[in-house]
Amino acid sequence: MANYREIVTKTVLGKAKKTFTNHYSLTPEQVPTTILGCWVINHKFEGSKENKKVRIKGTSDVNIWYAYDNDTKTLVSKQTISYDELLNVSKKIESDLTDDSEIIVRSLKQPTCTKVDINEGNIEYDITKELGIEIVGDAKVRIAVDDDEDEWEDLTEEDNDNEKSEDRIMEDIDKNVNENFINENN
Repeated sequence: MANYREIVTKTVLGKAKKTFTNHYSLTPEQVPTTILGCWVINHKFEGSKENKKVRIKGTSDVNIWYAYDNDTKTLVSKQTISYDELLNVSKKIESDLTDDSEIIVRSLKQPTCTKVDINEGNIEYDITKELGIEIVGDAKVRIAVDDDEDEWEDLTEEDNDNEKSEDRIMEDIDKNVNENFINENN
């Protein structure tokens, strides 16, 4: 007859991913005439619990290379941007976010500049990124436990003798190996 036991273990309670697009503006040193490139580097982020939701805060450095003075000179302007997102991650297992819950955030697609324009001397651009969020917490697993214990096997002297005879057989094989077999048959 089986009865049941509960095991408490860490498990993924909820998992989601989301693509974010944020709009930013930069006033460069010179009035730009052409945008030559945009790079996003140093992406840092972390997730935390806030009530029943997940808050993700992050920063990145954006470098925008542009031409000015009728495309005769170039400069790179740098701006550190930040974002703050509040998400409702649905949970697979019904449970509340507790102080013991762990929030794991991963960058599934690094931030990239998806759109950049010059508007009245300012540079306006969009940054798109994809983040994956996991909520890890405690869960109970119920397993069936069999009350019948396996019986002990009785060993006899004959079992020990069989083991000794196997050792003797291996010794005999080792003694009778002809090391020159290949040379004699060539």
